[in-house]
Amino acid sequence: FGFASYYQNNMVLQRAPHKAFIWGYGKLGATVTVLISQDVYAATVRQGAGNKPVWSITLNGYATGGPYHIQAMQDDHGTISLAVISNVMFGDVWICGGQSNMKFTVAMAYNSSHEYALSSKYSNVRIMTIGDDRSSSPKHDFKVLEQSWSIPSKQSLGGNGAHWTYFSSLCWLYGRYLYDFLKVPIGLVSSNWGGTPIETWSSADALQECGLNVVDEADFKLEMRNRTLTKVPRSNSALWNAMIHPMLNMTIKGAIWYQGETNFDYHNAEYACLFPAMIKDWRRNWLEGTGGQTDKDFPFGFVQIGTVTESDRPNDGQYPVIRWRQTANYGYVPNDKMPNTFMAVAMDLTDSESPTGGIHPRDKQTVAERLLLGSMNVAYGRKDINPDGPLPTSAVGTVAGYVTLTYQEDQNLVVSEQHNFMVCCDNRCSMYDPTPSPFWSIAPILSHSSRHVILDARVCLETRHTAKFIRYAWALTPCEYKKCSVYNDREIPGPPFFLEIID
Repeated sequence: FGFASYYQNNMVLQRAPHKAFIWGYGKLGATVTVLISQDVYAATVRQGAGNKPVWSITLNGYATGGPYHIQAMQDDHGTISLAVISNVMFGDVWICGGQSNMKFTVAMAYNSSHEYALSSKYSNVRIMTIGDDRSSSPKHDFKVLEQSWSIPSKQSLGGNGAHWTYFSSLCWLYGRYLYDFLKVPIGLVSSNWGGTPIETWSSADALQECGLNVVDEADFKLEMRNRTLTKVPRSNSALWNAMIHPMLNMTIKGAIWYQGETNFDYHNAEYACLFPAMIKDWRRNWLEGTGGQTDKDFPFGFVQIGTVTESDRPNDGQYPVIRWRQTANYGYVPNDKMPNTFMAVAMDLTDSESPTGGIHPRDKQTVAERLLLGSMNVAYGRKDINPDGPLPTSAVGTVAGYVTLTYQEDQNLVVSEQHNFMVCCDNRCSMYDPTPSPFWSIAPILSHSSRHVILDARVCLETRHTAKFIRYAWALTPCEYKKCSVYNDREIPGPPFFLEIID
């Protein structure tokens, strides 16, 4: 008898107005009584979906705070069993998922010693790390927790100094900054695996929505024979089944996500469908799994993938496209296909000296700060905080060979010449064209104002054409650290874009 694996001492349960859902295992037919504060709840142990006898209770909505002591008692025809979890807080629970840049630990990031020193001030931020696991069918509880619910300390954040263990640097920083802003307990659940494509994190339903086949049991067993357990899983839904599905009964506030690097050459075009489908499917499943207590459109933040060197990825034009695909080909979020989402641009955080390669920049602080702005706006209703960088609303060309970009009114552009704008004079241009490409030429900045950038596209006149398309920051590494061409006066970079030029 007891609680499910991830209901533990030191955890955070979702605060009101949501209601936390708790569950555990027991003897079939037995009565379970749960006591929390002055409240008493009762349930009967029934046969669960995982073929094990389980009990479950939806608590009342509890306001921010704690600590609470939760006692569960089973009465099986007079035989009494007890299970207790202590030091439980009510606050906001966030899931942190993705691949290696989310796995990237505090010990590996910049200023780790500073984070260790600060950790004692954040005892109301609680952290947990899910262990690597995969499955060909959905699991209902975790096989292994790499890190149980913990209070921040040098040991719990630093994983004893071992890399790629725990705790996620970005997840921690995002949670710490959230706490600084909200002053409410924050629960952070890190579930990620380096090198994994989005297909492994997506359910069968999400994959089918985008026309991808579901891997059956035989396919999965074949992969298991051909790949050792230490190698990166590629089977569709394998990590959804083992590292996400078990959490669906835990009421949450939202999720953040850092993934996409592996999909640059694997279902690149499909990513524009796969990512929105995964978000939609996670939301639907969490809503159902918590009996309607998790918001049906819970906030989902993500990082638009950062820089990479040619030693890490070939310069064949595919990698920059994933940044565009991450927005469902809109260039911005939220949008019609990705409602209630927010994005942090990371293409300007170049770190060619990173010990684990330029694909793993060590500055996770700036990424977390940018995610925080989006979270404040989307998740917490602070519409006075604009998290977005400058994105043009139009690109207009002239017969004289100039292109005028018009940006949103509230951006207050800060512009410098870093040769990030390129024009194409040919209708055969593609967003998959690499940089450099014979089809694309640099368009120097001639002038700019708080809302406009005027570019020199006279190179097209040499071929008796006018500029047809324009792209911005469309490269593996568009610029040096925080030195791309366009920011706003809040130091938020403009995202990459690919636009047709209007004559």
